Amino acid sequence: MAYAIIDSSTQKMDKVIEHFQNELNQIRTGMANANMLNKVEVDYYGSPTPLNQIAGISVSEGRTLVIKPYDPSSLKDIERACNEADLGIAPQNDGAVIRLNVPQLTGEVRQEMAKKVGKVEEEAKIQIRSVRRDAMTAVKKDKSLDEDMEKDAEGEIQKLTDRYGEKIETMAKAKEKEVLNK
Repeated sequence: MAYAIIDSSTQKMDKVIEHFQNELNQIRTGMANANMLNKVEVDYYGSPTPLNQIAGISVSEGRTLVIKPYDPSSLKDIERACNEADLGIAPQNDGAVIRLNVPQLTGEVRQEMAKKVGKVEEEAKIQIRSVRRDAMTAVKKDKSLDEDMEKDAEGEIQKLTDRYGEKIETMAKAKEKEVLNK
């Protein structure tokens, strides 16, 4: 039974890492990145639709995102959604595509983005610790485990938690370096 708890915890921690990576991808670094638009939803025929499902998104010249809608009639809705998403970038509509010019980050904005990386890192660590707490509780409640098996399972869960915590720290440091040095 302890192996099932550890496997379940591993899967949950993998999901935390995946979510953490998605959050990091949405933090601006001064370079254009299509992932910056992952949370943008467009009111398309009355229902909120992710932008990447109704338009092609490409990077042009390193600092410009080009959004080309599959349905040209949705251009105004896409422009409105980009404005409402609070990206910090004004969309430019030329009638066929929307361009988002990602500005060079100032030192102050870089520091803000680095703080945001730290905040997202701490949230991910809290989620990992929550998974650990749930796993430890499940091990303690499992009556089929003797005392030695319980201690071994708790040790494995702690090693797993430490390993995932280090992964998060490494990813956060890399992103922070990217934000501060570009």
